[in-house]
Amino acid sequence: MSELPTRRLGALTVAAQGLGCMGMSHGYGASDDAQSIATLHRALDLGVTLLDTSDFYGAGHNEELLGRALTGRRDQAVLATKFGFANRLGEPTAIRGDAAYVRQACDASLRRLGV
Repeated sequence: MSELPTRRLGALTVAAQGLGCMGMSHGYGASDDAQSIATLHRALDLGVTLLDTSDFYGAGHNEELLGRALTGRRDQAVLATKFGFANRLGEPTAIRGDAAYVRQACDASLRRLGV
């Protein structure tokens, strides 16, 4: 593993360069899970430790992809995921931040991420 400069995020220390994973499941056309997992593994090998995703990317597929990619390597990454869009692709935008939805979204993300 390579050493990249680090930054503090509260109590966490992460590499100064992170990887946004949206394009692996959302927004840029067809995705290739095998290629995406290879990209994630290469990023970890190069010392990238912060991986950014969302429950909205690919309707949860992106979090599931990261969960699979991190099998056996979970200790090498800090995961950042977002929520708030209570709709799914093709539905009108619905934003939620109420306590019940926050708990539901966090539980679902943790399950998809396998943590």
